[in-house]
Amino acid sequence: MTLTLEKTWHEALKTELSKPYISDLKSFLDSEKRSGATIYPPEDEVFNALRLTPFDAVKVVIVGQDPYHGPGQAHGLCFSVKPGIKPPPSLVNIYKELRSDIGMEIPTHGNLESWAGQGVLMLNATLTVRRGEPKSHYGRGWEQFTDAVVQLLFERSDPVVFVLWGRSAREKCERIFATPNHPHLILESAHPSPFSATKFFGCRHFSKINQALEKWGKSPINWSL
Repeated sequence: MTLTLEKTWHEALKTELSKPYISDLKSFLDSEKRSGATIYPPEDEVFNALRLTPFDAVKVVIVGQDPYHGPGQAHGLCFSVKPGIKPPPSLVNIYKELRSDIGMEIPTHGNLESWAGQGVLMLNATLTVRRGEPKSHYGRGWEQFTDAVVQLLFERSDPVVFVLWGRSAREKCERIFATPNHPHLILESAHPSPFSATKFFGCRHFSKINQALEKWGKSPINWSL
């Protein structure tokens, strides 16, 4: 599998990309490909989150888990699905919170690329998955790579809003965020999954994000889709 990054991310992650685990990760993905396993998202969409939101353009980070493992769903952005695919339950709950929080009309599609183009990095902890097998690519190196992405953004003096929904997102970032006196805003809540959505509803993260961006002199996100 060819792992080609958008140029600003490639420059920012240059040291990380030279580490041995990256070669091991590539070897694992190549072996999956040779075995005939179906991997999501398609190879040319694995790094869509970084391609659509360059390093210097990031204003908000939403941390997900691993890609959707059903046919035609995943395209490299956490919680987002390709046009023509029915929005999954977690995304439906995100839409409900958007309606409650800012009055947004609930869309009929689940493609969130317009957010990415405005500086919202939608980053899964693991960037690939085997068809029908959730978390099948955990522990192969992706988590270390995406930790490095979050760390780079956390080290910026230019403030970022980090959005952590659910225990996995919090646990992934708690070590990185341990440094005191940082300039960023960290928003936490339950995951929007149907299993925990009652604790997610009412978090008002979307209006809080825009309030922070405006406070920092940045343009707010147009959440409408």
